[in-house]
Amino acid sequence: MTTDDPPLRTRAPVAPVRIAITGLGVCTPIGVGVGPFWEAALAGVNGMREIRGFAHADLRTHVGGEIDDFEPREFMSAEHAALAGRGEQLAVAAVRMAVEQAGLAGEGIAHFAPERRAVSFGSFGESARLDDVVAATLASGWGALPHELVQRLPSRIAYAVAAAFDCRGSIFNLPALCAAGNYAIGYGADVLRCGRADVVLAGGSDAFSRIAFVGFNRLRATAPDRVRPFDLNRAGMILAEGSGALVLERLEDAQARGALVLAELLDYGLGCDAHNVAIPHPEGRGGVIALRQALARAGVAAEELDYISAHGTGTRENDRVETRILKEVLGAHAARVKISSLKSMVGHTISAASAIEAVACVQSLRTGWLTPTINYETPDPDCDLDYVPNVAQAHPTELIASNAYAFGGNCATLLLRRFVGA
Repeated sequence: MTTDDPPLRTRAPVAPVRIAITGLGVCTPIGVGVGPFWEAALAGVNGMREIRGFAHADLRTHVGGEIDDFEPREFMSAEHAALAGRGEQLAVAAVRMAVEQAGLAGEGIAHFAPERRAVSFGSFGESARLDDVVAATLASGWGALPHELVQRLPSRIAYAVAAAFDCRGSIFNLPALCAAGNYAIGYGADVLRCGRADVVLAGGSDAFSRIAFVGFNRLRATAPDRVRPFDLNRAGMILAEGSGALVLERLEDAQARGALVLAELLDYGLGCDAHNVAIPHPEGRGGVIALRQALARAGVAAEELDYISAHGTGTRENDRVETRILKEVLGAHAARVKISSLKSMVGHTISAASAIEAVACVQSLRTGWLTPTINYETPDPDCDLDYVPNVAQAHPTELIASNAYAFGGNCATLLLRRFVGA
């Protein structure tokens, strides 16, 4: 640089944009609606039962997490319910519950212009519709495919939410499988911080499908009876269906319209194992990156974490590697922090998993209670942390990290904080 060069341009520091969570909605095998779901989760209810949706006698395992008490016509018209796939029904239901809690039901959504309403959803499309595609093709040939393929498109779920709530702004569908909910919620916060929307309907949804169930059976990744995260005798995951949704707004906007702020979404981190499509890196390098990045972006220390909502699938490698990740990032604090796996009760809902877990995290911040890891009987020397075994615990909580790890090595961590005022 010489004396003839123009002076360097600098930017004044920009105050961080705080993200408020103002609405929650959830559909799970242990309860539809935040109230029933939370009551069952604190009671340690096991939602895994023998599958009723399709024949399974020829498979290794026979249990799953189907939702029994869900009536889509409570959340949409009978005509819409008849045309919608199961994943769409669950997604729209969860979002409608979240929108109602946020005070935006009916004409309330008009507080935001349609072009300023965004959707960010984690989904791999209508997985159950793929079952229909296979059945129709076997029955009548390729002529049955076009309509069903439209239903199967990964973008279908986000589009359905947008159509149901007249969202004409940014619409995103993130098919990041088991980490899709965290990806979608984190990206929704970015959309708000960038000023591209004023409200984001974020979450994830996945329906129970035979093809997914058979696939995980072939991988020998499914347990025969119960999910036992972090237990020495854990035998695998159990597939389930569900949806979770959050209403996200900039904090100042939420306060200006008089909304009840349930919690704050501080930030998120992403990482990739870059190792194996189906097996985590032995040292959990993607998960380490995601958790460290989330803490750094939020400007908080690992020692400030009160609770970890674990990915906790109940597979041998995932639970061992996740324990290693926590020890690597948290150091000595890993032995003090509380950790539990919601999947021990609701199963693995794939694209919906971390969105449902985000709902549970907000409830923990609001109530001071932590959900247990049920079915925990025999400690594993490789998993030697405090997993809140079997019984819910009262534990006032200020800061939570929620982990999600997916096929392809995709890892995502959300940080959520109890809201205590401006």
